[in-house]
Amino acid sequence: MSNLDVKPAPTVCGGRDDVSAQPVHELLTARTVQLGKGTEVRRLLPNLGRRMVGAWCFVDHYGPDDIARESGMQVPPHPHMGLQTVSWLHDGEVLHRDSLGSLQTVRPRELGLMTSGRAISHSEESPRDHSRLLHGAQLWVALPDAHRTTAPAFEHHADLPVVTGGGGLRATVILGELDGAVSPGTIHTPLVGADLALAAGTDTRLPLRPDFEYAALTMSGETEVDGVRLAPGSMLYLGCGRHELPLRADTDSALMLLGGEPFEEKIVMWWNFIGRSNEDIAQARTDWTTSSRFGEVKGYDGPPLPAPELPPVPLKPRGRTR
Repeated sequence: MSNLDVKPAPTVCGGRDDVSAQPVHELLTARTVQLGKGTEVRRLLPNLGRRMVGAWCFVDHYGPDDIARESGMQVPPHPHMGLQTVSWLHDGEVLHRDSLGSLQTVRPRELGLMTSGRAISHSEESPRDHSRLLHGAQLWVALPDAHRTTAPAFEHHADLPVVTGGGGLRATVILGELDGAVSPGTIHTPLVGADLALAAGTDTRLPLRPDFEYAALTMSGETEVDGVRLAPGSMLYLGCGRHELPLRADTDSALMLLGGEPFEEKIVMWWNFIGRSNEDIAQARTDWTTSSRFGEVKGYDGPPLPAPELPPVPLKPRGRTR
């Protein structure tokens, strides 16, 4: 997926200074962003007050949208560097193409995982014959310095492990490990991403790692997370120091649990690139503009996205406020 802002703000993330070492309740407010043609998303990370959750550094929630008479998601070829993208659907389909030659339709509860490493480009679109509804989340995971120049790769996993608990909980492990179940998706830092389905009347507790920080994103229905009621599209940052998480739902509901070991390295995020310096970002933009390094996405009907102009001042760490 892409950040399609025409004037993207540089965002500095990482480090442990802003990580809560104890359980907290911090409700994150989304901002609305237009993604390509016809898809509006709610951007929850990066947020003005919270930039990362573990290595998770970018979260868009979209839908459910009725696209029966529309083209649906249409995101032209664009580059990525220094990160992984995670496609996760509850309704609909997304057709992924990339510069490695991958061509894959991702469907609900299947993992589409792209590791950009040093450089990759891809496009995302709703297939011509698509379902009526489109509903899902697109997320980025920051790669640590030791792996950010690794070879690009794409993975598709249709069969993911499931954790079932008493009280009506069914958890699909998207990435990482949860309660002993391990996703086949490749990770480079200790983290977890899970899709939690809560049946009406659920009242249970989910085991967590106290050394991880966590956040919960409500996908549908109304859930109660550690006593806080969340409407769809809401994200609650939970901090560290938790051994378990109380969950309740009066109706059938779903949420995503994101967590991980706090990301120690400071990173600079601009447009679709993650680097460590202004020079990293500027070189990536030049390489995309000159059609080098990122390869070519074949088969997409349309031109690639042009890169926005860089800010007039060098990108550098600026703390939590923009």
